[in-house]
Amino acid sequence: MGEWKEHIRRLLYPAYEARMLRTLQKDRLPQHIGVMLDGNRRWAKSVGGDSAHGYRAGAANIEPLLEWCEEVGVEVVTLWLLSTDNLNRPPDQLVGLLGIIEGAVSSLADQGRWRVHPVGALDVLPTATAQVLKDAEDRTSDVDGMIVNVAVGYGGRREIADAVRSLLHEHAERGTSLEELAEVIDVEHIAEHLYTKGQPDPDLVIRTSGEQRLGGFLLWQSAQSEFYFCEAYWPDFRRVDFLRAIRAYTMRERRYGS
Repeated sequence: MGEWKEHIRRLLYPAYEARMLRTLQKDRLPQHIGVMLDGNRRWAKSVGGDSAHGYRAGAANIEPLLEWCEEVGVEVVTLWLLSTDNLNRPPDQLVGLLGIIEGAVSSLADQGRWRVHPVGALDVLPTATAQVLKDAEDRTSDVDGMIVNVAVGYGGRREIADAVRSLLHEHAERGTSLEELAEVIDVEHIAEHLYTKGQPDPDLVIRTSGEQRLGGFLLWQSAQSEFYFCEAYWPDFRRVDFLRAIRAYTMRERRYGS
């Protein structure tokens, strides 16, 4: 019975997706989407695999997501691949996860379609991982395509602290006193030192796996974002789930500041 339902789904979903795509309000599509790729380990457990199996399945779903984003005209995608908290995992588990992330990021750069931009505290990562991220950025710096922020070693509070630290260093080099800086500093000064400086803030943030919290993802940038929480674990997140998220976003009345 389950196989029959899956067969029917495969037959019907392409037409359903095409209809959703046609009916999207083109003037209300998001410019920047943030995605929390959550639920890899729980998915692995549900299919009888280990954590590494879940991470590999999750990594394999990244490029399809980027293709779906391109399809609706998204200009920036931010993928949260590893938080600063994740760095406290047991070494044997962390080494495997970092290897999968390195492979996924290198694969994105190999495509030559997207401009890869690491966002996170690279100094807290192993040297080899940080180098892979920097190489991916260098190799795609001239690509005229969608910007893909890969958040590795990322934490929202750490980002804000790093931004303030960078701002203080910049003004110290100029000879600005703390009193002078205190008189003029505003939110735009801090925004200019975030990992995503120069980019639009996310219009839509998607989190998979049914969890309904941000956990510090794009803490500063998401102040005016719309949120969409999907029950599917990340490896099971499909094009139809993505289009439903986009449709839900276009149907909302955004109320900035309220």
